[in-house]
Amino acid sequence: MKTHPLVGKALAIGVIVALMMLALGQIGHLVDERQARSLEAQRSVEQSQAGRQALLGPVLHSHCTEQWEILSGEGKERKSTTEKREFLLIAIPRQLSVQAGVTMEPLHRGLFKVNAYATRANMLAQWAPLSSLRPQREHAGSRLACAPPILMVAVSDARGIRQARVQIGGDTLPVSAGTLHSSHPRGFHAQLPETVRDADTGLAAEVTLELVGTAALSVTPVASDTRVQLNANWPHPSFGGNFLPLTRELRDDGFSAVWQVSSLATTAPADFARGAALCTPDASGGEAEPRTNQPGLGCIEAFNVAFIDPVNPYSLSDRAIKYGLLFIGLTFVAVGMVEVMRRLRVHPIQYLLVGSALSIFFLLLLSLSEHLAFDLSYAAASGVCVALLTFYARHLLGGWRPGTLFGAGVAALYGVLYVLLQMEQTALVIGSVLLFAVLAGVMVLTRRVDWYRLMRSPAEV
Repeated sequence: MKTHPLVGKALAIGVIVALMMLALGQIGHLVDERQARSLEAQRSVEQSQAGRQALLGPVLHSHCTEQWEILSGEGKERKSTTEKREFLLIAIPRQLSVQAGVTMEPLHRGLFKVNAYATRANMLAQWAPLSSLRPQREHAGSRLACAPPILMVAVSDARGIRQARVQIGGDTLPVSAGTLHSSHPRGFHAQLPETVRDADTGLAAEVTLELVGTAALSVTPVASDTRVQLNANWPHPSFGGNFLPLTRELRDDGFSAVWQVSSLATTAPADFARGAALCTPDASGGEAEPRTNQPGLGCIEAFNVAFIDPVNPYSLSDRAIKYGLLFIGLTFVAVGMVEVMRRLRVHPIQYLLVGSALSIFFLLLLSLSEHLAFDLSYAAASGVCVALLTFYARHLLGGWRPGTLFGAGVAALYGVLYVLLQMEQTALVIGSVLLFAVLAGVMVLTRRVDWYRLMRSPAEV
């Protein structure tokens, strides 16, 4: 019994589709590899300069020691033992106002761009009278000693500190590296002068900080009332963390945002007091690894902003490849429809060449987008593929008119794919409508086809 030619052709086309799926899978692996190299480039910049930054402070603290004697035994065996406890006194600001400006300073590692930035923050902190820094004895007759109070500002990566200045009462205080805080050692500190340590009128300090980082910036609202205003020359922020901005303004040349957080709405002051971690934001604004010497205590609540690239060539290329099989399938359906309607014969090799041209588009898109803007790369890759398929279809379908119509159909598919890539939220509904429209068109065009007659062997006709 001989197999009908259409059955053999269908099997051949099935093998071709499987080969195209394999080719698309290999291109997808290449996208993953290039994206991994991009992340390696970002890590290289973070290791060489500074990583994502988290900012905490300013806050005051003082290390204290209490010693007391314990008598044990009776008579001649009576002896004295010295006991000691060490503790840390902290004072959070009553009000903290931060005015910060961010300037992007992109860096490159080969082909890969890393969104580095420099920020200048002016922080004005006000404390109530420093009663919380006056220690209380737990044991009568004990000896109590406290180190001079320290004003500290902690950051997640101290290598990013370009300049720091602390002013109190118009006087500039000497600034030293480190915070002298066991849980948050990275940053800087200044020792309070004796004239303000015992003041009953409160304390006001102005801190100026120039800080560089990569990809994202986070701020912890440890004051009783925290207000942060951030201006940046980057038009694509991603706000994250535990609090969103109270107000925001997005412009073509940047953005501005204002956060205002009360201690009634956050556990950040309590988190800091118990030694929780200062967590750096990830590239999308979420939390990354904590920076602390005492793991397992969680993260201090914070709000952050990530400086993202909305047009990521690797994520968009990956999304485009997911539609690759749909592209090939629709194109093969169109060629098959022409075969049925116009009684043409298209060889499986010709199906293979058409599918290969459609697959090469995704490789062209990936390679070009590493050097050009994604829109321009997409236009160039789709343009050359449409021109090639139009020229080939002119010979495949027997004339310029059907070839041009075929090329126009492929161009329309590329246009729909571009829309799908730009409209991530509505991609599913647009794709579903497209498939329904294609199915409806096939059913309408083939409604009069006698499939039984078409499937008869030549001997039976």
